[in-house]
Amino acid sequence: MNRQELIDIAAEARERSYSPYSHFAVGAALLCSDGAVYIGANVENASYPLCMCAERNAIYNAMMDGKTSEDFLALAIIADTEDACSPCGACRQVLSELFPRTAPIYLSNLEGDVKETTIEELLPFAFDGGDL
Repeated sequence: MNRQELIDIAAEARERSYSPYSHFAVGAALLCSDGAVYIGANVENASYPLCMCAERNAIYNAMMDGKTSEDFLALAIIADTEDACSPCGACRQVLSELFPRTAPIYLSNLEGDVKETTIEELLPFAFDGGDL
C-alpha cells in the first residue's frame, strides 16, 4: 500500500469522527505488516478530558486485535487544517511507546499537503518506561 492510499483511508475514517464541540474532525489509518489497516477517528465528549484522538483510536484498535508495535509499518493522519495535521502531545506520548521510532508517519490535510516524519522527530526526548 502506498502513502496516498493510506492517507485516503484516513480521510474516510475522518468521516466517522464525533466532534460536535470542536468541529475538528481527524482521521487516522495504521498499516500493519500483514496488510491490515486499522482506522481511528476522534471521539469527543462534553467532559473534554474524556475525548479520544484518532491516532490513539487506531493504535488501540490494532492492539485489541492482537497487533503489537512490531506489526506497525506506517500511520497516516488527516484533518481540515491549513498545514499538514500534527498529533497532539498526548498522542505523541502514546506513539513514542507503542509505535516504531523510525516508522513513517504521514501528516496531511484535505488540500493534499503531506509531511512525512517519525515519532522520533516529533518527540525527540520522550518520557518512557526507562524513566520510571
